[in-house]
Amino acid sequence: MKAFLVGLLVVLMISVAWVGAVLLLPLILVMGFFFKWVLGLFLILFTIWLIGKITLLMVEQMRKKP
Repeated sequence: MKAFLVGLLVVLMISVAWVGAVLLLPLILVMGFFFKWVLGLFLILFTIWLIGKITLLMVEQMRKKP
């Protein structure tokens, strides 16, 4: 009887996880779409910041030379 209850519990847990995954799939797809855009925006902002930082370092190095 104990093995039956454990088996039933495992089957129920798998079923609940499967139903949750099916219900969350559209949300995961939408989040993935927006995550791609947000990651691209951060990459563009980081690139602009890096170009500015390198430019300022170069200008500072040029001013130090006699």
